[in-house]
Amino acid sequence: MIGTLINTVAILAGTALGLLLRKGIPERMRETVMQGLALCVVLIGVSGAIKTGDTMCVIVSMVVGGLLGSAVNIEHRLDQLGAYAERKLLHGRNDSTFAKGFVTASLVYCVGAMAIVGSMDSGLRGDHSTLIAKAALDGVSAIFFASTLGAGVGLSALAVLVYQGAIALLATWIAPILTDPIINEMSAVGSLLIIGIGLNMLYDKHLSVGNLLPAIFIPMAYVPLSALF
Repeated sequence: MIGTLINTVAILAGTALGLLLRKGIPERMRETVMQGLALCVVLIGVSGAIKTGDTMCVIVSMVVGGLLGSAVNIEHRLDQLGAYAERKLLHGRNDSTFAKGFVTASLVYCVGAMAIVGSMDSGLRGDHSTLIAKAALDGVSAIFFASTLGAGVGLSALAVLVYQGAIALLATWIAPILTDPIINEMSAVGSLLIIGIGLNMLYDKHLSVGNLLPAIFIPMAYVPLSALF
């Protein structure tokens, strides 16, 4: 858990610094920086999504994941969580970007091979180098995310703590399941969701990315099954 804890603290520290910078940035500049960040988020998503080795896996994952997520209505539950955290942490002060900051940063920080492989290395071998490197990247990006998206970015540290911490603690049991092909496809599907987040930020659209979150885990079933046929 050491690597995950370092990653969590880095995000919180970056968020704190970003919030300090936010106060000195005029609204017009903030909107311009937001658009620039949105383009960067899209780039992160594209660079990960094109690494898929099985396009059909991505398609099936998005369809099945979308059906599951819509049935549970994850998007609505995430909005409720963001609103609840906003009320408790901001003591009634309104921040229209709080939930967006939480969801955006959580996806960017949790989706990807570094989060999975780094957590497994941390849990199996006590090697925290990958997560420490990820912590540096996440900490720096948290500064820029928080300066435009606000305090919600800091809440993503909790998502990182739970997600990466669970992988690290359960690494011995899930290592045989999370093979390289599965991790690659999980990362590709997650990167496609990151593109959706970037488009939401850029065009102020409302793609239901939250309802598509289960798609990330569908490759865990699809890849082994496809290998049988």
